[in-house]
Amino acid sequence: MDRLGRPCVHLTVLSVVYALFVVEVTCGGLGVAELSLNGVWALRNSNGSLSLSAGVPGCVHTGLQLHGVIEDPYYRFNDLAYRWISLDNWTYTVSFPFKRAVLVFEGVDTVSTISLNGVIIGKTDNMFRRYDFEVAGLLKDVNILEVWLMSAVTYASEKRQAHTAYSVPPECPPVVQKGECHINFIRKAQCSFSWDWGPSFPTLGIWKDVRLESFDTLRLLSFVPSPKYDTVLSGWTVEVELFFDVAVASKGIVLLSVPQLQSAAKFQLSLMPGQSNASFVLHISQNVTVDLWWPFGHGQQPLIKLLIDISIEGGETFHIAFRTVELVQEPILESPGRSFYFRINGQPIFLKGSNWIPAHAFQDQVTADRLTQLLVSAQMAHMNVLRVWGGGIYEQDLFYSLCDQLGIMVWQDFMFACALYPIEQDFIQSVREEVTQQVRRLKSHPSVVIWSGNNENEAAIADNWFSIPHEQRQHYVNDYVHLYVENIRQIVQQEDSTRPFLVSSPTNAVESEKEGWVAHNPYDPHYGDVHFYSYVTDCWDWRKFPRTRFASEYGFQSWPSFSTLRKVTVPADWDFGSNFSSHRQHHNLGNIQMLLQALLHYILPNNTDPVQRYRDNIYITQVMQAQCVKTQTEFYRRSRSDIVEGKGHTMGALYWQLNDIWQAPSWSSIEFGGKWKMLHYWAVRFFSPLITVGVEDNGDFLLYAVSDLNVDCILKATVRVKLYRWNSFTPQCSLESDWTKVKGGGVTQMFQCPVSKLLTDCRKCTRHTCVVIFDVSGQGDVVRSPTNYLFLSSPQDAEGLQKPKITIVPQEAGARFKVNLRCSSPALFVWLDVEDIPGVFDDNGFLMMSESYTVFFTAWRVTTLKEVVDKLHITSLRDIY
Repeated sequence: MDRLGRPCVHLTVLSVVYALFVVEVTCGGLGVAELSLNGVWALRNSNGSLSLSAGVPGCVHTGLQLHGVIEDPYYRFNDLAYRWISLDNWTYTVSFPFKRAVLVFEGVDTVSTISLNGVIIGKTDNMFRRYDFEVAGLLKDVNILEVWLMSAVTYASEKRQAHTAYSVPPECPPVVQKGECHINFIRKAQCSFSWDWGPSFPTLGIWKDVRLESFDTLRLLSFVPSPKYDTVLSGWTVEVELFFDVAVASKGIVLLSVPQLQSAAKFQLSLMPGQSNASFVLHISQNVTVDLWWPFGHGQQPLIKLLIDISIEGGETFHIAFRTVELVQEPILESPGRSFYFRINGQPIFLKGSNWIPAHAFQDQVTADRLTQLLVSAQMAHMNVLRVWGGGIYEQDLFYSLCDQLGIMVWQDFMFACALYPIEQDFIQSVREEVTQQVRRLKSHPSVVIWSGNNENEAAIADNWFSIPHEQRQHYVNDYVHLYVENIRQIVQQEDSTRPFLVSSPTNAVESEKEGWVAHNPYDPHYGDVHFYSYVTDCWDWRKFPRTRFASEYGFQSWPSFSTLRKVTVPADWDFGSNFSSHRQHHNLGNIQMLLQALLHYILPNNTDPVQRYRDNIYITQVMQAQCVKTQTEFYRRSRSDIVEGKGHTMGALYWQLNDIWQAPSWSSIEFGGKWKMLHYWAVRFFSPLITVGVEDNGDFLLYAVSDLNVDCILKATVRVKLYRWNSFTPQCSLESDWTKVKGGGVTQMFQCPVSKLLTDCRKCTRHTCVVIFDVSGQGDVVRSPTNYLFLSSPQDAEGLQKPKITIVPQEAGARFKVNLRCSSPALFVWLDVEDIPGVFDDNGFLMMSESYTVFFTAWRVTTLKEVVDKLHITSLRDIY
């Protein structure tokens, strides 16, 4: 491991079940003339009272805002004020010159009738599908294309009313979400009708590219490279599937080559008219070394050129990356259940990360810069995985390409969440096409390591969320199996043999399958993955958390910063008791839960200035959230090597959630707009490759070194412990453990001492007067964990904690800004805020246990030292009361 904390890497390929590599297109479609229809279209509503121009890709809301018909939809209560937009029907129209071809719609949102020159050419009812329409016989010198969009709210309601045989719950979202009903009856982003962290904006529009493709012989519809590691031959193969639309029977030659790996092969190609496909296998030379793709923190992410040359049509250049993945579910000694962990390239990997939701309610507003900023922020926090949650969208191509480059694995849900679904034939057929298209689109990405059928729908049936009478339960189980097992699972296994598939999350996985796909208790910590939330129990008590095999959801809410909220509010809103604060909180009792959780350990703000008290309340919710998620994540990481009462061997921690969809309270660690909350700064520490975790258990103070270094990396290390009084920068005592071998990929106990002895031996410290500070370091300080701490009592009971006088001296430091801090006494959770200047500090929300400390700020846009100085605010815990 180097001085930056990057781990040793072991690149030997072991026996593998699933294997993969990725492709990126670097030139245009084979032999196809394309006319892009992106750009300016005409847009009108149903009665013609509104007629204007609008961009494609785009949606109605952004078109109306661009012309000043509406304000920012995120401003104050506009999500309710603009409900009329989603209840109306809208028509997009464009004219274009003659071409003989196929019209391709990559994405229509959602229910539409499409006409060309007055002739209906097709309909759409699925936001997640690509639609192709043959139009050659209808084209003229000048053509008029119209897309008539029906209100998604009206369509969903009509579909529900037509479904008379039995109910398919839920009917509507909870009232607190202020949303629309029957979202499960339409193949559209489920959160667009509202969620407990997001608004109700049932968008309409043409949200992806539109183009005309003309060809005489054939066109390439898609290409799907898939790697497989052959354990018999001890070598790699590359299977390339080519899917064509063929106008004339054709023959030719396909040449596949990977020049860097000295591998090439030539194949005969024969295609008949219609939809046709061909599959070819290239054997990678065994005389060369294949550099593998690794998750971030475990190695590099090499991309290697793959060339596909089709003699009929010309060539394509791609980049490929090799890696293997297994989901290991095997018996565990001293446990009644099974393991649940991922092996990448034969190496067990602890998955560290979060859950991803749509970055905006209006997808045309999600720029490359926004995606890049969010994903780089995830990597900066040492995350190696994100779960693309099943109530949003299948993300754009750039998202997955960035994950490939950054080494961020993707747990990919299919878009079903927190609901039951109808299984009429037309619904199932649309889903089958959706799943087929998405698997073919995404399976070439090495970042995608698993498919999951849905979010929490197994749990919804098992725990009877919708109060289904017992005698009717089996009917809904049958529907569940039909949709997710007999259709989605069947398609995924047919289309992609390179990665595992789970029917749901959470799930008991193989145990759920034994129980007919709906387990009695899908939250059983002995199996699979678990979602866990508890807002009323004390989040500082690690004993309250399930010792699960894999934690794929957990978290606590906080409010975003004042600078983020100020953009969509007026001064009358700046109070926790305001109508705005109630309106933006979509989680029932969420505002009360945040303050009650904070009240367990902190003194709530009491400033007489109402605006300052509002800002302080925001601060304390972020402190509370960060400490809660830190405690839970550290528990999961140190449970990696434990089996306690049959539970443990935790191999994943994905907190809910990474990003926000608007300016509101949520579980996110990054606010809408990209600003890091305190939680994200803390994630940099608690997700570090080497951390020290301290806990109190049965009267003993225990310290553990948790290492994500590869198993071949054995570190000789010691733990350093210091106790500080709350009113002094001088340690009351310092302890150091014996040198201990810390093995990569595991947990090592480094220190144990009764708390009473620790306090007595340390100049008579007490629980209320002292705090314990510690870290682990290797020989020569080449490797060191982030400094960590353990409170022996709540900060609200801290004796001697003074209101610190903190002075700051910013100065330019090359491309960054250097902030020198001096403090009069120890300070808790020191928070630096530069308001709306986008950027990131290298440390924030820290305990300042020394008289001076230096941090650096990197701005994400051009700014000046004066602007930074003018906008820089500093807050510590003792400042708010």
